[in-house]
Amino acid sequence: MPNELQGRKIAFLAADGVEKVEFEQPRTAVLDAGGQVELLSVQPGEIQARNHDLEPAGTIPVDRVVSDATVEEFDGLVLPGGTVNPDKLRIDASAVAFVREFVRSGKPVAAICHGPWTLVEADVVRDRTLTSYPSIRTDLRNAGATVVDEEVCVDGNLITSRSPKDLPAFCQALTEQIASTPAHA
Repeated sequence: MPNELQGRKIAFLAADGVEKVEFEQPRTAVLDAGGQVELLSVQPGEIQARNHDLEPAGTIPVDRVVSDATVEEFDGLVLPGGTVNPDKLRIDASAVAFVREFVRSGKPVAAICHGPWTLVEADVVRDRTLTSYPSIRTDLRNAGATVVDEEVCVDGNLITSRSPKDLPAFCQALTEQIASTPAHA
């Protein structure tokens, strides 16, 4: 639906090393559904994007640093993958606190590929069911999650997918979950 996210504002949290397609496709899905997108990061300026984790894929301008943002401003949160991106987010106290508070708020949080690493660091996966890229599934299990191998997994307000090949299902679940949640005041 072209306007199902009208009046909704979605935060994307990413750092250098973000997998470009895992940022761009969900952003396009939100914008096409009438939503607004704001890119938060750990530093101002721009972040370096990647293709297939290794190939430089240009830069993406940051709208605001995460330490200046509040959960109340947004209707949903997206955590794109890439291996370096979540590794950088995991060591930033403001990013981890923002993710923890967002999950606890009950608002939709969508993480794809290596994106759930930040959920592990925020200690919000215990007793939840998620999927992810195969290489971080042990980390999810060790943090108390049940891990499934599905293109998209929705457990309450958490939406997770395995890899870029799952982006169509991920984007659909993301927009549906945000549309079915009350808008922020």
